[in-house]
Amino acid sequence: MTIEESKTLERMEHLTELHGAPGFEDDVKTYMKEQMTPYVDHFVDNKMGGFYGVKKSPKANAKRVMIAAHMDEIGFMITHITDNGMIQFTNLGGVANDIWQGQRLKVKNRKNEEIIGVVANIPKHFRTGNEAAPQIKDLMLDIGASSSEEVRQKGIEIGDTIVPATPFTQLSEYRYSAKAWDNRYGCLIAIEILELLKDTELEVDLYVGANVQEEVGLRGAKASAELIQPDIAFVADCSPANDIKGKQQLSGALGEGTLIRIKDGTMILRPTFRDYLLNLVKQYDIPHQYYMSPGGTDGGEIHKANDGIPTAVIGVCARYIHSTDAVFDIRDYYAARQLLKASITNLNEEQIQRLQYQ
Repeated sequence: MTIEESKTLERMEHLTELHGAPGFEDDVKTYMKEQMTPYVDHFVDNKMGGFYGVKKSPKANAKRVMIAAHMDEIGFMITHITDNGMIQFTNLGGVANDIWQGQRLKVKNRKNEEIIGVVANIPKHFRTGNEAAPQIKDLMLDIGASSSEEVRQKGIEIGDTIVPATPFTQLSEYRYSAKAWDNRYGCLIAIEILELLKDTELEVDLYVGANVQEEVGLRGAKASAELIQPDIAFVADCSPANDIKGKQQLSGALGEGTLIRIKDGTMILRPTFRDYLLNLVKQYDIPHQYYMSPGGTDGGEIHKANDGIPTAVIGVCARYIHSTDAVFDIRDYYAARQLLKASITNLNEEQIQRLQYQ
């Protein structure tokens, strides 16, 4: 393993294990800014919590190009603490109801401490066979407390957030599991694209960063687009893979490369942008796959902002996202990073004009 690969894995582990529920992304933001500082001229921030590092072009009045990730992960917010010390919660982001019982989750309290608990479930011995599937509001987190006072002594209050307590794990030579790969993938590629371009003079002003609250309705993207006023944009996000029974048409398969997302529930890729990406993957021999999704990304808001911003998603897929664990293939990450680098370094004013108006 090279030094560069080791650094990527170290960042990958750190980012995925950080606590960053929607609206509570500060730990992720702090780490990203630390990592990005050597490679940018300055940062810009919006009032919702999103931020972008700016790499200026030596060219005067250069076009602006935005690379947008999002920092948040699916999670929960505490809504009630019972008299006997159990914690009830509501979801932040889209999650299935049936996967949380018996899982370890961690609460972040007001002191920025993390407390691990287990989601309660009924043992087989006590089941009647008539139990209904629980709703999120019916679940309870057990942190080992015996009273509400004991919970509060740990600094936990209503409104605090919860995310899965999942360690980053290598499963095989190329495959890993972690929580929050959606979308710490985007956070990682944001850091590393700046590092890869540190000695490259670009013909564009590059704005690289991340938005907040994507998982609860793409809420932070518009503020960032309005702040930056980009000429074109790239979104770096992770999508669900549907390949456990073999590849299912255009729904993503591990190890087959970066995603060329041609359509989703919030955006259709412009034909000129599609062809720009396809020419690059052919020119640089980058593993890639077509992808369609019923969901969406921050591109859904960015491409509608201002008078329209041509936007493309540079993505990867992973199995089991929006759960306690995702499984992904690191070769897909490297393919996405290669495509993003090629996409930026091949831009000039004429190419941007084509992407905007043709």
